Amino acid sequence: MTDLASTLSDNQLRTLKDAALDFAFSHSLVVRPPPLASKDSNDAAAAAEGVINAPISLFPTPFPVSAFNDAVKIQPLFNQLVHDISQDDVFLKEIMESLSTVDDFVKQLYDLYLVVKKEGIAQPASLGLHRSDYMIHLNPGQEFSEAKIKQVELNTISASFGSLSSLTGDLHRYLKATTGYFSNDFEVSTLPKSDSIVSIASGLASAHQLYGSKSAKVMMVVQPGERNAFDQRWIEYNLLKNHGIVLIRKTLAEIAEQGRLDPTTKALHIDDQEVSVAYYRSAYATTDYPTEKEWEGRLLAERSLAIKCPSIAYQLVGAKKVQQVLAAPGQLERFVTDPESAAQLRASFTGLYPLDNSPEGLAAYHAAMANSDDLVMKPQREGGGNNIYGKDIQKALKTLTEEQRNAYILMDIIRPPITKNVLLRKGELQRASVVSELGIFGIYLHDGQSAIRNDNGGHLLRTKGVESNEGGVAAGFAVIDSVQLV
Repeated sequence: MTDLASTLSDNQLRTLKDAALDFAFSHSLVVRPPPLASKDSNDAAAAAEGVINAPISLFPTPFPVSAFNDAVKIQPLFNQLVHDISQDDVFLKEIMESLSTVDDFVKQLYDLYLVVKKEGIAQPASLGLHRSDYMIHLNPGQEFSEAKIKQVELNTISASFGSLSSLTGDLHRYLKATTGYFSNDFEVSTLPKSDSIVSIASGLASAHQLYGSKSAKVMMVVQPGERNAFDQRWIEYNLLKNHGIVLIRKTLAEIAEQGRLDPTTKALHIDDQEVSVAYYRSAYATTDYPTEKEWEGRLLAERSLAIKCPSIAYQLVGAKKVQQVLAAPGQLERFVTDPESAAQLRASFTGLYPLDNSPEGLAAYHAAMANSDDLVMKPQREGGGNNIYGKDIQKALKTLTEEQRNAYILMDIIRPPITKNVLLRKGELQRASVVSELGIFGIYLHDGQSAIRNDNGGHLLRTKGVESNEGGVAAGFAVIDSVQLV
């Protein structure tokens, strides 16, 4: 593999940077800047109205073709697995009741799930726009092409960057076509195109059509002051352009203030607009519920006839504890009865361990207290910046009671190969040693009786400096990248 990041001159990199910035601003490959610390309200207002280039890599990153194909192949299996678990009340109860005693946020989500179940599910259909994230693991002595995927997590709510990742791939193909990257060391055919910029809108359109009202609108549930609005807007634009469907944007608080249910059909109306699909690009973090009003908005949507993406049950399935339990012997096979399919999924698992008071949990605790260098400790949270690494695990465990430890799981750290790239943030270049994380989008639509769609929805590559443990782009740890198959 050629190291273009190290071999190109500063002048060549500036040429690529200028072209990349023009492409980014021409194609809305942008984000809003972070809020200014300035006390000057005019400065703050100007920053809020402006944009900066989305954090991106200048070059595509090499990725083993066999590992990429494995990740694509098993995504429909994960899509189906999420749905099947969501239908198993006993399995969810076993996990969520235990977590609810030590995690208030999980308890509130699970209580909401129980309320809706008790009242009766108004809408049996469910839409999943999932993303399964992987790093590649390379054992000592292995060739790069022999690396295998290991799952980091399965995201069932607010799987982001489907649009900007497609655009980043387009950028890299553009730079290859126009500059050749000042090298003939790889062909543009090795840069697979991701259709996630259109596939996510397609999934929403399928759910809208299943709902059955042409006049209804798709509702994207967003965070106030969303910096990543442009990734979301492409979904809105493609939904209208390709499917003739209008999307509205509302916060959880606005749903509570403006929403009502039809007393007969339970159709959700926001002011005078009927909602066919409630698509969550928020509602996954404690900060999304600063007051009771946000919980009221979530409950109103869950009670409604609108198809949820995801349903509260799908969101619960995305908990890290579920991922850990599935890795235990026989648990995955409760839901995946085909031995070949189960083996394919298990091959993507890394070591996952409980931190409860079971024999396995106590053994994991003592092992971590003896040596935590090769572990990561995960809470039941999404959004990046929540995990604990290395020696900090031992410090954290010392502060927790045996009961409180149950809110976390342990996972073996995945050691991906290190490559070189140049990162472009806020118009500035940074040469870096990096590692990457592949995300595969999945589209799953179930009408309550059978699956209507179970598709792959494209891919995302996020790349970060080796000094960073976390991988979230929105959280500021990583950049958006694209795949070069080798």
